[in-house]
Amino acid sequence: MAVTPQTNTTLVAIAEALRGRDHFVIGGHVSPDGDCLGSQLALAAALRQAGKECACVLARDEEPPHDLSFLPGFGGLVPAARYEGPCEVFIAVDVPTVERIGDAARLQEEASLTVTIDHHAVSGVMSQLSYTDPDAASTSLLIWELAALLGAERDRIVATCCYTGLMTDTGRFQYQNTSPAAFVGAAEMVAAGAEPHVIARPIYQSRTLASIQLEGRNVDHMAISEDGTAALSWLSLADFSACGAVKADAEPMVDVLRCIEGVQVACMLREQEGEVRGSLRAKDAVDVAAIAREFGGGGHTAAAGFTFHGTLAEAVDTLAARLGIEHPCRPAEAAR
Repeated sequence: MAVTPQTNTTLVAIAEALRGRDHFVIGGHVSPDGDCLGSQLALAAALRQAGKECACVLARDEEPPHDLSFLPGFGGLVPAARYEGPCEVFIAVDVPTVERIGDAARLQEEASLTVTIDHHAVSGVMSQLSYTDPDAASTSLLIWELAALLGAERDRIVATCCYTGLMTDTGRFQYQNTSPAAFVGAAEMVAAGAEPHVIARPIYQSRTLASIQLEGRNVDHMAISEDGTAALSWLSLADFSACGAVKADAEPMVDVLRCIEGVQVACMLREQEGEVRGSLRAKDAVDVAAIAREFGGGGHTAAAGFTFHGTLAEAVDTLAARLGIEHPCRPAEAAR
């Protein structure tokens, strides 16, 4: 079923509302990616140019992705659960629902003004001012536009953060969401000081040995549907332990599945304590966000995610049935 995004204002109106406020907290979604953190840090930099006080918070008390540590302002990220400063305005970026802002929900409740800027299509709003554009290639592309409306100098810092979000959410400008506007925005960001080769290196050219070893296990666990259009794999806590790997080392794994010739839908399951995190990717017109919503998740047509509350074996069986994969490799079988 199609989801109609709900927008009750414009970026122009949001810029006007922000000018009259002084204290901002900017939050994103759990398990933040390049677009989430890039959008947060770019908006904070733009607001600080106007003399505003800003804090960027993490939805959970966990380490943000190390491959994004080059982002200006990365060192100032604070877990929302530990933030104790003022919160006059709470701005949610790249996140459509309260459930996905994690511990920052209490800060949203405390704020006198709440704002959402996003590009995920959902059927409702969670803020007083909400602007959602599902046609935008990334939320950071909207932040780039908002920075201009705020009268900020779109300098190297803002450009670097926004370009990172745009590059990662378009998969290096190769996903279906890559539009003419994405290339125009990228050109503006590079002209303002963003350096594509410097930004790409830590994200795409600096994989750890543990990540490469983990990829071998990912391939070993892979199963493909009889018609070759769906691929499923998984990584257990034992796999991470054996490879000395961390969560960030698994980020490329779903794309390993998607790049297989003929595969239209790829699903990667990663075991966590007490739950399983699922990542979905698609080619062409397949809508994996619809699949993710069946399990309480969401995302974009070509890239989505969800959390499965159950064991890894249960998740493998459930997703295999959903994708039409008759003989998945199960955790118990792989351990033999």
